[in-house]
Amino acid sequence: MCTLVILRRPAHSWPVILGANRDEMLDRPWRAPARHWPDRPETVGGLDELAGGSWLAVNEHGVLAGVLNRFGSLGPQSGKRSRGELVLEALDHADAAAAAAALAMIEPASYRPFNLVIADNRDAFWLRHADPTGVLPVMVRPLPGGVSMIASGDLDDSGNPRIAAYLPRFRAAPAPDPGNGDWRAWEALLADEGGAPGAASRAAMSFALADGFGTVSSALIALPAAEQGGARPVFRFAARRPERGPWRTIAV
Repeated sequence: MCTLVILRRPAHSWPVILGANRDEMLDRPWRAPARHWPDRPETVGGLDELAGGSWLAVNEHGVLAGVLNRFGSLGPQSGKRSRGELVLEALDHADAAAAAAALAMIEPASYRPFNLVIADNRDAFWLRHADPTGVLPVMVRPLPGGVSMIASGDLDDSGNPRIAAYLPRFRAAPAPDPGNGDWRAWEALLADEGGAPGAASRAAMSFALADGFGTVSSALIALPAAEQGGARPVFRFAARRPERGPWRTIAV
């Protein structure tokens, strides 16, 4: 159950801030965000070594994209394309509106269900593919202002224990301040284990279960307003498991 938290402030100098935790089988190989794709040199993101795509990435135009599995659709399936391709395809575009329009036209039957978030400093969208049969089209909705949260179900789903526990905390926490390098409140929430260290509850933001499934990494991305004149997106990343690493800034 990966999780994305997105703050939208259209009039702010940093109008979009996204926090993300990736939950996956701990033995699935991956690489930290970088320019992994020679045919897409403008894209920076984490690499899923098995399928070749990404779960979260940003491009030099200031467009970000992150994909999440919907409930009951973890892992690949024979005859289906990798959902990590969708992140890379979204970032072939120079703005979020064009990316969302293009991705809305995919053939749903080619993919297992997903939630896809695409944003830039003007617009942000949630693309919802919830039909395992692939009969229903991909739904596109604009993301509202303020703090929203999405995991394996719908946006701000209060029936999800993690969203119920953490959405109020993210909304109450001080927002990251990329200009001054202050990310502490959201970094702490993304690392929160919901109780004692080593807690094994899926409701926690960061967890590890006995079956080898858990939170493998965290990320933070901030998109600058156009008025900042040449400012670049800020991408922060921390490995969680199988080995814990410090937060570091990824060059974009």
